[in-house]
Amino acid sequence: MHSSPRFPRRHFALLAVASAVLFSGVSFAQAPAKGAAPAKAAPAKAGPLAGQVVKMVRIDAQTGLLGPVGVSQLKGYQFFAEKFSGAGNPAGVTFEVTGMDNKLSPAESLNALKAAIDQGVRYIIQGNGSSVALALSDAISKHNERNPGKEVIYLNDSAVDPDLTNSKCSYWHFRFDADTSMKMEAMSSFIGEQKDIKKVYILGQNYSHGVQVAKYAKETLARKRPDIQIVGEDLHPLAQTRDFAPYIAKIKAAGADTVITGNWGSDLSLLVKAANEGGYNGKFFTYYAGVTGTPTALGSNGAGRVYQIAYNHYNMGGQMDKWMSEFKTKYKDDFYTGSTIRIFETLGAAMAKANSTDPVKVAAALEGIRVKSFNGEVEIRKADHQLQQPLYMSVWEKASAKYPYSPENTGMTLVPLKEYPNYISSTPTSCQMKRP
Repeated sequence: MHSSPRFPRRHFALLAVASAVLFSGVSFAQAPAKGAAPAKAAPAKAGPLAGQVVKMVRIDAQTGLLGPVGVSQLKGYQFFAEKFSGAGNPAGVTFEVTGMDNKLSPAESLNALKAAIDQGVRYIIQGNGSSVALALSDAISKHNERNPGKEVIYLNDSAVDPDLTNSKCSYWHFRFDADTSMKMEAMSSFIGEQKDIKKVYILGQNYSHGVQVAKYAKETLARKRPDIQIVGEDLHPLAQTRDFAPYIAKIKAAGADTVITGNWGSDLSLLVKAANEGGYNGKFFTYYAGVTGTPTALGSNGAGRVYQIAYNHYNMGGQMDKWMSEFKTKYKDDFYTGSTIRIFETLGAAMAKANSTDPVKVAAALEGIRVKSFNGEVEIRKADHQLQQPLYMSVWEKASAKYPYSPENTGMTLVPLKEYPNYISSTPTSCQMKRP
């Protein structure tokens, strides 16, 4: 979802080594290994769990067309693990995050999960691909039921299929992104106010996420703007399409003035590239315009007509601006997955509340927990473990003194247009939570 930066081969080698060496036989937390670099001196008022190390593994794509997204996000986890360790969280624990490449495959993800569990890891992170998320959630629930004392918590940073917190909700799954129903509720409210939008084409990736985006787009628009025509709908293979020109031709032939898409990574950047080359000048309403690869593909051509609905944007201000600037200086990359921050914030608070790093006690403490984050107070809803948070509609425009952050050095940025508070973006849940 940003112009794919060139990652040196040695970077992937380091990630592979990190995954391969994953701390064999650890418990949920452990003291630093013998011979490791000495820990920094504890703050004057150390947290109750100071000295304990919480090992976490992110299972996500690090290779292939969508690999640059996962690589960038893993850097974000390692950057913020350092920020939130020790005195950075009320429990005083130290967070360590490594990655395993799942090649965006549910089967590969389950193999990685087994390897991580066998090595004693009890905190699993994933986000890219709801098909992967559904497989992991089910596998972790079954593992925990069969292996008391070895429970695992699944922290979902980006997979937005509503089923994960509705019909297929799990006590061990916690989602930190807003799901598709929440995003579409806000997006359709904004579209409903744009009287020049009359004909919409829905284009998505052919897996659960793309199907749900289409479903909720049609449902919410019918409720809020029944006069809008859905003039076309298509699903394409995930991370396999290199030429979107045929889809752009269909969109133009249908007379669509607007495209709604949940595409991400190369599937969005290549779509935008094809639209620019094919002379399509309609609007795009997206979830992931700010992610690796897409800013470069947009260039200045998308100014004023490419929108993003998300829980953050590039110009949040305050501490977030400082972190993003530091991240960019350190990695020559852009940080955009703000749910990373929420994961560390809520875990630290829950571990302090539970006075433990045991996943059983931490899961109970996470339910209903509230923390102050980069855009106000957020809450993990107890009923379904869906984070309740504000959403923002932003539009691609030229960077300015007021909104200066320029992703991928494009000279452009996402300018915030409207904030949708928790009570507006929140949607009901049908989750019948089965608690241990």
